[in-house]
Formats: sequence, structure tokens, C-alpha cells
Amino acid sequence: MKIISNKLLGIIIIKPRVFADTRGCFFESFQLEHYREFGIDKPFIQDNISHSKYGVLRGLHYQLKHPQGKLITVIRGEIFDVVVDIRKESPTFGKWSAFILNDKSYWQLYIPPGFAHGFCVLSEFADFCYKCTDYYHPGDEFGVIWNDPNIAIDWPKSDIDMILSEKDKDYKVLSEIPAELLPSM
Repeated sequence: MKIISNKLLGIIIIKPRVFADTRGCFFESFQLEHYREFGIDKPFIQDNISHSKYGVLRGLHYQLKHPQGKLITVIRGEIFDVVVDIRKESPTFGKWSAFILNDKSYWQLYIPPGFAHGFCVLSEFADFCYKCTDYYHPGDEFGVIWNDPNIAIDWPKSDIDMILSEKDKDYKVLSEIPAELLPSM
């Protein structure tokens, strides 16, 4: 297992050791002591599975009173996964990083609380599971519009119309979100 840090403090890519042969593959998707060694020490208390079709864009979501750290693993397909630092005091506030996650490498992405998160499906379908450090609270879901020109995420698939929920279409640009509705470091 290898760890890669990112320019955004706290974002970690985990490259698991995948054992593959003609039958398929096996990899360890989580082992508490190993992840603690990497600085991922908040307990995971909820697991979620997301299934989406090609062109679906979900995000950019975050929680404020019940922030969630997330450990993401794609188990089928491929996604373009994006994190945006929206922590008010952060030196990388408003900066983003993107990662291709798929069922070939099984790389995992750890996103600590304080980041907005979104993804776009690049394959026919994508299934991914993510472990969370807090429960989902529907009244505590916030977001930043996916195409904020000041953040300027270089989303793939510009030749197609992204498929978004009505909620995701209505989020504001980061500069219009009041400071009290943004997380702290």
C-alpha cells in the first residue's frame, strides 16, 4: 500500500496492493491500523454506495454542522473525482484537485471534513462506496456550483451535457456563500 499526499492539506490518495490473476483480483479496502498510520484516525460510522450512469455529475457537496470525512473507492467503472478546499482559513481556499478513480487501479481517495466534493461519471456506469466519519443529516447539506468560474475546475466531457440534480444546478458560486456557511480548518 502506498500513500500520496496532495497540494490540498489532508487530501490523500491510497494505492492499495492489488493481487490479480486469471480469476480476478483481491485487495484490502480498509484496515484500521494501516489507515491510522496515514493520519486517517477519525472513526468511520456510515458506509454508502453510489450508482450513477455516464455523464452524471454529482456535487459539489459539503456538510457544515456534521462534516464528513470520506474514504472513496470505485468498485465498478470510472469517475473524475474533485475536491475543493472551502475551509475559510486555509492557504489553499478555493483551490481544487481532481483524480481519476476506477476499477482498474482501485486507488482510494480520503477527503477530510472541510472540503466540497463532487464527481463526474466517465464510464457507462460507475459504482463506488464511501466510508463516512459522520452520519448523513439531510438538513446539513450545502454545496458550491459545479462550474464556478473562479474555481475553474477542468471537468472532462465538455462535449456532452452533464446530468445534474435540480439541487446541484441551484448552488451558488463560492464567493457568494456567506462565511458563516463555510467550514473552518
